[in-house]
Amino acid sequence: MSVLILALLCGAVVGLALGALGGGGGVLAVPALVYLLGVAPADAGTTSLVVVTVTSVTALARHAGTGNIRWRTGALFAAAGVAPAIGASVLAHRIPQAVLTTAFAVLAAFAAVVMLRGLHAAQGARRPAASASQAAAPEPAVGAVASHSGRAGRAQTPAVRAALQTAGGTSAAAKGAGGPAPQDTSGADVPGRSAGRGGCLHTAAAGAGLGAVTGLLGVGGGFLAVPALVSVLRLPMRKAVGTSLVVILINSVASLATRLAAGGTSLDLAIFGPFVGAAVLGAWDGKRLAAKLSGAALQRTFAALLLAMALFMLIDVLI
Repeated sequence: MSVLILALLCGAVVGLALGALGGGGGVLAVPALVYLLGVAPADAGTTSLVVVTVTSVTALARHAGTGNIRWRTGALFAAAGVAPAIGASVLAHRIPQAVLTTAFAVLAAFAAVVMLRGLHAAQGARRPAASASQAAAPEPAVGAVASHSGRAGRAQTPAVRAALQTAGGTSAAAKGAGGPAPQDTSGADVPGRSAGRGGCLHTAAAGAGLGAVTGLLGVGGGFLAVPALVSVLRLPMRKAVGTSLVVILINSVASLATRLAAGGTSLDLAIFGPFVGAAVLGAWDGKRLAAKLSGAALQRTFAALLLAMALFMLIDVLI
């Protein structure tokens, strides 16, 4: 199989995964570039950052008019990660490939565990939530149920639901139905609740950690950003999803610009162009795929793929 066709196929698969799950493109892109296309891990991270940046801009444009983006909060959170992202990007080409591969394998395994824990939490909450809602409320009209389910399905992607359920950012009913979290009238919508020395330290630590991961490994880190915004800054679920795009975009741009400015990046245009183009186009088809298939099935498949990939990478490093 020619390099061009292989690059197109790999990029399309990465895009489909990113579009269907709302995240995970970078986690899948780097191993595909390294093991299937023979790209060095550091250069693969640079290509992955291009995919993450382009798709983040597209998603951010779609969320801009919804009112679910806290621009100032996202910018401040990302500001804590800019310096670590730049520093990690500089180090990416100086760290041995075996170390980068091992770190990436651990990150992929962690992402899989996050998704599986979210599925388990959703399944555990679905039954009692359904029973409670049936006992407390009259049965709604069929048309109303269908309308609400359609809106809820479009409001969240499976990857976001898994991350938020793990972080405790949804109510039991929202976890079961996959719908938006109820409005928190106690002030959970106000990031200031985490104010104070401890809250500021946690916020800075979370932002710095996400920036370092983005710069070093070339992933957007959406599965880390959303839970951090929910648990640390107390943002409601939908606002955390939209705001995370600001964080991901700023970190990705800072990391990508640093890698390109520092030099040492050798991008094969015969691989880079087709891969990025197919990934961006595949992301749009992934959204249609998500509407046709079970979100839980997609998550399980993706999590199993990540675990198998992490195991393969660790074995490759050890052997």
